[in-house]
Amino acid sequence: MKKIVIILGFISAVLAVVLAVTPLSQIAFIPSIIALIFGAIAMYLSKQKQGLKKTIHLMFLLTIIALVVTTYKSVFNSVEVGNTEALEIKETESQEQAIEELEDLDIDELDFE
Repeated sequence: MKKIVIILGFISAVLAVVLAVTPLSQIAFIPSIIALIFGAIAMYLSKQKQGLKKTIHLMFLLTIIALVVTTYKSVFNSVEVGNTEALEIKETESQEQAIEELEDLDIDELDFE
């Protein structure tokens, strides 16, 4: 039981670290919380049997790193919307250009035999 909990905790902690450094960092909170829960269960089980706790400490360390990186990214990274007027002008110009190209086509000259 203890080994399964430690393995699941490690998988969750590594997944949390990987998600924390990607642009999907907001999702990293979920595996971090799961890793913390598995870590607490593993700590409880290891206190009963007096086993080694280095692996559990490493799992907690990975989870804390993921939480710190995710929190940092959510606090200090702000999403800014750029100048949309330039995009709208470019869109209308491309629509006008497409209409002009369609008007220049002579469909009557084509033979459909």
